[in-house]
Amino acid sequence: MKIRIVFLFSIFVLLIHSISVAQTSVYNKANTYYKNGQYYQAIDLLRNAYSKVTDSNIKSDITFQVAECYRKTNQPRKAEMWYKKSIQKKYSNPTIYLYYADALKMNEKFEDAIINYKEYKKLVPADPRGEMGVKSCELAIKWMENENGYKVANMKFFNSKESEYSPAFAKAEYDEVYFTSSRDGATGDDTHGGTGLNFSDIFTSKKDNKGNWSTPVPLGQNVNTEFEEGAVSMSKDFNTMFFTRCERHKKDAIGCMMFQSMKRNEEWGKAEQILMLDDSIVVAHPSLSDDELNLYFVSDMKGGMGAKDIWKVTRTSPDGEWGVPESLGAEINTPGNEMFPFIHDDGTLYFSSDYHLGMGGLDIFRAFKENGNWKVENMRYPINSTKDDFGMIIEKDLERGYFSSSRDGDDDIYSFVLPPLKFSVEGLILNDKNDAPLASATVKLVGSDGMTLTNETDDAGSFKFMLRPGTDYVFVASKKGYLTGKDKETTKGLIESQTFSAEIKLSSIAEPIELPNIFYDFAKWNLRPESMVALDKLVETLNDNPTVVIELRSHTDSRGSALTNVELSQKRAQSVVNYLIEKGIESARLRAKGYASTMPKVIDNKTIGQNTFLVGGTKLTADYIENLESEEQQEIAHQINRRTEFQVISTEFKPQN
Repeated sequence: MKIRIVFLFSIFVLLIHSISVAQTSVYNKANTYYKNGQYYQAIDLLRNAYSKVTDSNIKSDITFQVAECYRKTNQPRKAEMWYKKSIQKKYSNPTIYLYYADALKMNEKFEDAIINYKEYKKLVPADPRGEMGVKSCELAIKWMENENGYKVANMKFFNSKESEYSPAFAKAEYDEVYFTSSRDGATGDDTHGGTGLNFSDIFTSKKDNKGNWSTPVPLGQNVNTEFEEGAVSMSKDFNTMFFTRCERHKKDAIGCMMFQSMKRNEEWGKAEQILMLDDSIVVAHPSLSDDELNLYFVSDMKGGMGAKDIWKVTRTSPDGEWGVPESLGAEINTPGNEMFPFIHDDGTLYFSSDYHLGMGGLDIFRAFKENGNWKVENMRYPINSTKDDFGMIIEKDLERGYFSSSRDGDDDIYSFVLPPLKFSVEGLILNDKNDAPLASATVKLVGSDGMTLTNETDDAGSFKFMLRPGTDYVFVASKKGYLTGKDKETTKGLIESQTFSAEIKLSSIAEPIELPNIFYDFAKWNLRPESMVALDKLVETLNDNPTVVIELRSHTDSRGSALTNVELSQKRAQSVVNYLIEKGIESARLRAKGYASTMPKVIDNKTIGQNTFLVGGTKLTADYIENLESEEQQEIAHQINRRTEFQVISTEFKPQN
């Protein structure tokens, strides 16, 4: 009996050992693929191992690895699910919160992403990615609510059920495009173990006279091979093509290099490798400058800032040899990935980054030189999305072109255009006293770009001008018998078309013009600080009307002795004159006169609008005020009489300056 029990126990131990060995074998194979960067192939093996492994520590490791595989094969929804599982299993590496937040952001779950970015920041306070993640979510929300004016459309003519990306103009007329595609018909028939996609080739499509794009076809065997080709850049004459080729080497590793091909008789010649660097180094995504003396590219070579950086090589002539690679430095490159450069004819660099503040995944940025340094700007929504956006190209003279994005699933090519901004101003010229329209008034437009136009108002007092983007404008209105008036507007910084409204009120020189909000302390003539704003506007009016001479008039109410009021009103008028002289107005243009209570206010429409108990055309004499219904109304009437105004007494002054 004992022998039988021992025998059964031995069988059980062997069975357990066999299962354990099998489990270990499945995981080891999956782990080998994972470590070699074959993430797509590793996913199923890891998930199979997950279902069989019983060791909780190994199971936790597998959960994280599956999440990483989904992240690196651009499957954010599945990555989100597996990172969440990894957190639930208390995986020890705090980066799970960072990557979980990244996946949530890419899935537009911004509030949840912020919570996990903050958790990562708490666990790893020295890493700026936690705080940057919070800011990127806040910016994504803001940008999606306020689009930047670009119109984006999926280029269904180019795209298939597979991946299409990295477009390039193939002709100066922009009617032919080269792009990278893993669609059926590609020369390479293998599958990339890291992405799960077919090996890609370079395809071309042409636009006919009716604007229809042809069915894409591959470029041919001198360019496309059994390996991966893509990411094209063309010379200025479109007869030299630079592109990337990634060849499979031993141990299933894939190395990327740059090649060039010359066009002969409309056929592309045999491609030759350029920049002979170590095979283990990635050299990809070429972009040639307009003068053909600078070649920008992406590499993970030693001396960079992060995983993949943007570099450039230079030469002294279009036929010269390329020099030593030079990094674009910390203004462009980061600890993350900077890829897919495109150098525009005007020197602006467009590239993609997963580290500069963006909306999620790869974002497209543009950089231009300012005082010798690169200034980087996010292209914002809808150019960028929470998914990967990259590989932008732009026409020479128009804000129009193509880019790649995974926003709808697989990588596709999208068109974009910034419609021409249209700005105009529609305005009215009115009488300051009664808001009546002023016909035949002259309106002069002066732009900061040097443009000057003149218009005349119609019977309704209206005028209209078309405006240009990025310009400051001043509208100067004038009419005989009126003081010149003006208004300002700007189109700088605006990203949407707009029609502005302007209203300029002109004051007749035939009547006194009241200065509102001129205040003095009781029985004092010194100007109070709040009076300065109104007087500064008078300074501007006098500068706009340099030939007028005015009399500054100060009035008191009827209370108090006449002699005291005359002296007080004179001193108050003089204090205004003194202020104007301090502001640079020539003294010969100014007269000071105190009228005490000798010129009661005549009620106009503007005064009635503020005090409905008054009657238009009425003069606020002492007797009239005394017969008002209440003390409150009487005090208001006295206050209306206590005013400062000016009267134009000449329009023939000749300025000395």
